Amino acid sequence: MGDLALDLDRLIAIDVHTHAEVSKDGHGALSPELFGASETYFKAHGHRQPTIDEMAAHYRERRMAAVVFTVDAEHATGHPRISNEEIAESCAAHVDALIPFASIDPHKGRAGVREARRLVEEHGVRGFKFHPSIQAFSPNDPLAYPLYEAIEELGVPALFHTGQTGIGAGVPGGGGIRLKYSNPMLIDDVAVDFPQLRIILAHPSFPWQDEALAVATHKPHVYIDLSGWSPKYFPPQLVRYANTLLKDKVLFGSDYPVITPDRWLADFEKLDIKPEVRPKILKENAARLLGLLTD
Repeated sequence: MGDLALDLDRLIAIDVHTHAEVSKDGHGALSPELFGASETYFKAHGHRQPTIDEMAAHYRERRMAAVVFTVDAEHATGHPRISNEEIAESCAAHVDALIPFASIDPHKGRAGVREARRLVEEHGVRGFKFHPSIQAFSPNDPLAYPLYEAIEELGVPALFHTGQTGIGAGVPGGGGIRLKYSNPMLIDDVAVDFPQLRIILAHPSFPWQDEALAVATHKPHVYIDLSGWSPKYFPPQLVRYANTLLKDKVLFGSDYPVITPDRWLADFEKLDIKPEVRPKILKENAARLLGLLTD
C-alpha cells in the first residue's frame, strides 16, 4: 500500500504522534480546563494551537511527514470531538506531509465500528488513536473489541496512549482521569486477542516502562513510539532496548504542538543511539508499519 504523493526518499523523518488541537471553526479537541492543565505540565503556556494547514507547512519545511489525530472522548468528558472527516479531508490536501489517523470513542459501540470502516474505506484514514485514561475505558474491556476487530480487519494500526498523562494534571481529582487505564499490560491482552492487529504503545510509559518493553518484546506486532518526552529524559532501559532488541519496533514521535520536532530531534542527536539504528527510529520503522515501505 504505497503512497505515491509521500516521497520517502525526500523525507528525513516520520513523526507518528501529532495532535490536531483545533477545528476549522475554532472548536478545541479538549475543554479549556484540560488544555490548560496539559500546557502547565509541558511548560507550554500560550502555545498556539496550529491549524492542520499550519501543521503541514511546519513539517514540509523540515522535510518530514506527520501522523495527525485527535481524541474522541465524548462519553467521559461530554466535550464534542473534532470531526474525523475534517481531519482526514484537511490531511488529504497535504498528502506529501500529513498522514490522517482517526479517533473513535469505544463507548460508541456498533456505530463506532461502522464509522471506522467508512473512515478507512472512504476517507483514507491510515490508523486509529486511543487514549484509555481520557476515554475512561480499560483497553482489554470487551466493549472495545468489536472496534479492534474492525481495525484489525482493515489492516491499519491502533495507537494507544500509555503511562501518565499531562492532561488533567494538577486539576482537582485529575479532571476525573484515571491513570490505571493506561498501563501497557492491559494492552497485552489486546495483542493476544487480536494477534494480527498492529499496535503502537505511545510514549515512554512512566511508571510502567518495563511493562511496555516486555509487551513489545513478546508480541510481534507491538511497537513503541517515543513521543511526549524529551529524549534526554528517556529511561536507560528504553534506550538500551531501542538500540538492540527493539531496534525495528521503536518510532519517532514528538507530541506536537506541546513538544516540537525541532526540540525532540536536537535532544535525540545527543542520545547514545547506534548510527545504524537512528534511521530506523526516525523513518524506516514507521514507513514499514504504515505500509509506505514494503521491502
